[in-house]
Amino acid sequence: MKFLARSLGLLLVAAGFIGLVIDGTRSIVNHAVSFVSISDAAGTLVQGGPMGFERLVAARVYPWLWDPFVSQLLLLPASITGFILGALLLWAGQKPLEPIGYLAGR
Repeated sequence: MKFLARSLGLLLVAAGFIGLVIDGTRSIVNHAVSFVSISDAAGTLVQGGPMGFERLVAARVYPWLWDPFVSQLLLLPASITGFILGALLLWAGQKPLEPIGYLAGR
């Protein structure tokens, strides 16, 4: 399980870094800071685009949870969110540290 967390963490950190480079390039060209949201990034994978992705998520989430929380989470920058989630997965999947020295009580 830790291997899976580390592997997924590395992929998300790499995707976050690539996304930051793409967002930075877009920001330089447009002369304004711009990020791709999670909704826009996931919309490239769903047939209906960002609106199709939001309809897909909204159909599976409780209505009282959609409006205040999930709709705001989908507006977060995809690159930064991927980077943070990847770092958390890498931290959760790290190998335990081996103790240094020996136990004196034996």
